[in-house]
Amino acid sequence: MNAISKTQSSFYRRLYVAHLVASGAASVPAIITATGMPRRTAQDTLSALAELDIDCRFEKGDGERHNIGHYVIRDWGPIDPDWVAQNAERLRRTLGYPVVDR
Repeated sequence: MNAISKTQSSFYRRLYVAHLVASGAASVPAIITATGMPRRTAQDTLSALAELDIDCRFEKGDGERHNIGHYVIRDWGPIDPDWVAQNAERLRRTLGYPVVDR
């Protein structure tokens, strides 16, 4: 496998995390499980989706405390979510993330 640049890996990581959120792995623990990334990286990646004009918001569960809830993609901005879904496996492999049964 060819090495990818930091810019490309950052872009792919953001696309893949957005895909995970849209596919139901919509919490920091679920993203950690799916990718093996550290908690802080998962949190930073979710925050960085805004830099791609992806509107990703945390929705707190009714009556829940301590930030219990999930993330939702409200708008993909200029990103084609169908392309991301169709290429998610390639993104996962390129980033070296594990295969996870969900």
